[in-house]
Amino acid sequence: MSINAVNSFAVQTPLTPDRMGDAAAGANKSGSSFGSAVRDAVESLERSQKGAETEIARAVAGESPDLHRTIISLQTADLSFQLGLQVRNKLIGAYEEIMRMQV
Repeated sequence: MSINAVNSFAVQTPLTPDRMGDAAAGANKSGSSFGSAVRDAVESLERSQKGAETEIARAVAGESPDLHRTIISLQTADLSFQLGLQVRNKLIGAYEEIMRMQV
């Protein structure tokens, strides 16, 4: 069993917790806004979802003999979506907390 085949599989991953700091630092360096960082993260999630859909379509059509690649793509997209959802929930919670503050 070759582990190299798994390592060579490149999946476009959206922002992971360790890459979020890099994205935020890059946004500060280039003068980008918070909105553009969020837009980039959402676009990355969309690419991940579309990649998973493509892999599923290929597996259903019989074009992809590698079922593992399809499952990895699907799980990556699912985990990325869950991470994005949790980040969104934290942002909404922080916004609600700020709105409750008395000035």
